[in-house]
Amino acid sequence: MSENGEQDAGERAYAEHAQSKELPAVDFLNLVVSMSHSALLHLGDAPDPATGGLEKNLPLARQTIDLLAMLLEKTRGNLNGDEERVLSQAIYDLRMRFVEVAQGK
Repeated sequence: MSENGEQDAGERAYAEHAQSKELPAVDFLNLVVSMSHSALLHLGDAPDPATGGLEKNLPLARQTIDLLAMLLEKTRGNLNGDEERVLSQAIYDLRMRFVEVAQGK
């Protein structure tokens, strides 16, 4: 089988497997929600799924917030109104929470 044929078969198998799982849709808003949850996890506001414990890691929280801000900048003009509002609000809320956590509140 040719490399292209193997690639096509792999892509079909991947698509079939992905459709068989009951997961949220792969879309922009779910990406923002997922990354926001990751930031909350690093801020100690959400339990670690592996341990169930709350742990703070401010450098990782900040990196995730900065990634969301970069995503906003790089997608400017290409988002619909809801996407831009959700992303902007998530960044604002996470930055405010970061400051509270960093100040020990």
